[in-house]
Amino acid sequence: MQPCSSRIWQERPLKGEVDEQMTRHAGLSPFLAHLLAQRGVLSSEQVELFLNAGLGKMADPRLMAGMTIAVERLSKAIAAGEKIAVHGDYDVDGISATALLMLALRDFGARVGYSIPLRQRDGYGLCGAAIAQAAADGVRVIVSVDCGINACDEAELAAANGIDLIITDHHQPGAKLPPALCCLNPHRADDRYPDKYLCGVGVAFMLVVALRSHLRQHGLLGDKTPDIRYLLDLVCLGTIADIVPLLGVNRLLVKAGLRLLNGTCRPGLAALKQVAKVTEVSAGQVGYRLAPRLNAAGRLEDAAQAVELLLCNDNATATQLARRLDACNSERRTIEAQIQKEATQRVADELDDDAYTIVLADERWHAGVIGIVASRLVEIYHRPVVLIALGDDGGKGSARSVRGFDLYRAFEHCAGHLRGYGGHKYAAGLTIATADVAAFAAAFEQYARKHISAKQRQGLLEYDAEVLLQDVSDELLNEMKQLEPFGAGNPSVVLLCRGVHAQDVRVVGKKHLKFIVWQDGYSHPAIFFNSSERRSELDGKLDILFSAAMNNWNNRSTLQLTIKDVRAASD
Repeated sequence: MQPCSSRIWQERPLKGEVDEQMTRHAGLSPFLAHLLAQRGVLSSEQVELFLNAGLGKMADPRLMAGMTIAVERLSKAIAAGEKIAVHGDYDVDGISATALLMLALRDFGARVGYSIPLRQRDGYGLCGAAIAQAAADGVRVIVSVDCGINACDEAELAAANGIDLIITDHHQPGAKLPPALCCLNPHRADDRYPDKYLCGVGVAFMLVVALRSHLRQHGLLGDKTPDIRYLLDLVCLGTIADIVPLLGVNRLLVKAGLRLLNGTCRPGLAALKQVAKVTEVSAGQVGYRLAPRLNAAGRLEDAAQAVELLLCNDNATATQLARRLDACNSERRTIEAQIQKEATQRVADELDDDAYTIVLADERWHAGVIGIVASRLVEIYHRPVVLIALGDDGGKGSARSVRGFDLYRAFEHCAGHLRGYGGHKYAAGLTIATADVAAFAAAFEQYARKHISAKQRQGLLEYDAEVLLQDVSDELLNEMKQLEPFGAGNPSVVLLCRGVHAQDVRVVGKKHLKFIVWQDGYSHPAIFFNSSERRSELDGKLDILFSAAMNNWNNRSTLQLTIKDVRAASD
């Protein structure tokens, strides 16, 4: 199989008609109204919520099924001095949710500790060994975060050990909920909470909001009520890193969290920003610089190091922990590059261009890194990808998908070949016996052939609007900036400009192209990342897809285009 070399350029569709009367009433330009309509923001009320709403617009967390039971049990445990344990997960969502609950419960007066499974030893989800250890330690309540919604056996183990299990999760529930004390998950069929796309730390934060309200109402917080808004930096980290839609309540939480991250933040995050060389924190900086360093410890070693960083109050200790995570991240990148090299060679050698899926397994691969590589392979080949790290007791796999193909449903169809699976539509994981890998790959391919169109196997680049180069100005950037923070569900604005020329093209950093884009007397500097091999495509008249932002360098700000793709001009 060869990499997919051509991409479809397609204007992002509107999610409803633009109401011109509403647009005038709201004071929106036609351009901004168009961008909002592409994101489903169509009425005056929706515009106000999207552009200006604060945390006061959050829905009542008590609408979430099971919330009253969870709050009452935790209140009882706090009042009685019972031991509580938080059981987290090893990705950024689980790490930040663990730290958030630890800080909140401590502030509420709880006796609380935490455990994080080791990826290589324990695998994903609620860990039976951790439950047994909690029972031995006298723990009476366990709160899971970002995991547990399908952990029926582990819930039974907790009950058998006299532990009340409160599950907080956002992954898809199975046909049967675990026999826990309660399960908080907005995807439950009987759940009335309106925002269905909370991540794990978002669900945990809603538990904290409801618990604080209950404790305060019953006079259990004393004279001082903790200000839980200072936990929103942690909510922001997990929400961005887990790539859930930045719409509705997620958008409110992330906007507030970014303000905290750009202010005087907790010592651990200040140290992390320093090692990651981040000064101004945006959603992109969280996703590409901060989150990978928090993730790295859980991928290669022990995610508890990242939790300790977030909990740390000492600057010197925080610096030491942040440097350790930075070193883990460097090691992770080296391992990732080697796996990607091996995987791409195998794709070229073993798979035909008419294959609909990529399923590869190897005993040399590190289970903590294959998910990242799977994402890269989807970008290169535009096929659903499952990579499996084989060990003595079978394999652990990570999967990533193309638009419109539901991995979770595909794994349901192939369940007879799997030991276990879980996740989302576009990202999922599995466990499998080595002997079943070939049969699974065949079943997965067969399912994909029935559910993936030829168009889905081509790369798609969506753009928001077509402009002339003279339209790209500081004023246009200010309008686009109103849509921030960008992320899943609210993509950054991409523009199309036809009939431009590239001048003064040069290679920078060995693999990037830098040049001047020119059209009818107007020009802007541009950067085309990781595209030095496409130098010859910049000759002649071009159409370009690009984003635009201010580039700050040497105390000077200039408007710069970041090129997404180029092709010979269509006219």
